[in-house]
Amino acid sequence: MATLILTQPQIRALLPMRVCVDLMAEALTTLTRGEAQNPLRWGMKLADGKGLLGMMPGSLSRPAALGLKVVAIFPGNHGTPYDSHQGVVVLLDVDHGVPRAILDASEITAIRTAAASALATRLLAREDAGDLAILGAGVQARTHLEAMICVRRVRRARVFSPSRAGREGFAARESSRHGIRVEPVDSARAAVEGADLVCTTTSSVEPVLLGEWLAPGTHVNAVGACTKNARELDSAAVLRARLFVDCRESALNEAGDFLIPKSEGVLGDDHIRGELGEVLVGRCAGRRSPEEITLFKSLGLAVEDLAVASHLDRLAREQGVGTMVELGGARHEPD
Repeated sequence: MATLILTQPQIRALLPMRVCVDLMAEALTTLTRGEAQNPLRWGMKLADGKGLLGMMPGSLSRPAALGLKVVAIFPGNHGTPYDSHQGVVVLLDVDHGVPRAILDASEITAIRTAAASALATRLLAREDAGDLAILGAGVQARTHLEAMICVRRVRRARVFSPSRAGREGFAARESSRHGIRVEPVDSARAAVEGADLVCTTTSSVEPVLLGEWLAPGTHVNAVGACTKNARELDSAAVLRARLFVDCRESALNEAGDFLIPKSEGVLGDDHIRGELGEVLVGRCAGRRSPEEITLFKSLGLAVEDLAVASHLDRLAREQGVGTMVELGGARHEPD
């Protein structure tokens, strides 16, 4: 079996955000129904302290998919030509384990993470929500703006990043790209106050969003922090919100936004109201009132990567996109 290789531009062309939102819904529903395997990710801190190497294995029954993502996280890449997340998603044949596809992980992560937030927004945000605040001005900020536009009519958008050049450059590019005005502001508070949609997409390990800033009825997608010692939201913000996650097991082990306030004694495990998949299948209620604050804590899951990889593998083979290589597969004995 030939192995398919897909690059960033090829993935971007094959994976519209709206399509990826539906892929996330299917993957998370499959996980909730017990038809997927998604063990906790494994990570190794690099000895020089510059980054982290992680592995995320998993499998899905529908569509049948097996594989893993290997990702190197280098926060120092912010402000350089390189994404902070670098790596590959490897899709394996479910019958023989032969590598079917090797795909750029940066682009898959950028799109599917925002698509999961879009799904959460579709499920949890008020129907009339459209005053958007984005904290951060990097890759995830870019894809989250696109994702929010897919599921809500964004009337107003503000962005804050500590770098003035970063936020102003982001605002100019994205205003032109989407035909809406994105306003750069001088503080996180100025971005958040008055918003009813908030996306935190930073590399911060300390809170950038305070609960006192949140208006009743706001929905928050917390995306940037992905370890138990890092958080973007203060305890008050989490405590005020009805909290949903992509995977309860992952949140209980990896989500600093939840685990730090838990260690402070201000909330317990029952503060996690449900997984997005449980909302999708009707096992738990999402938003219950227009005034309720809802929060989606995103960690990112292997099953999300595999759902995307399986979709891309099928589509690229049908359309003749990508590079095919013979890595091995069936053993050929020498004459």
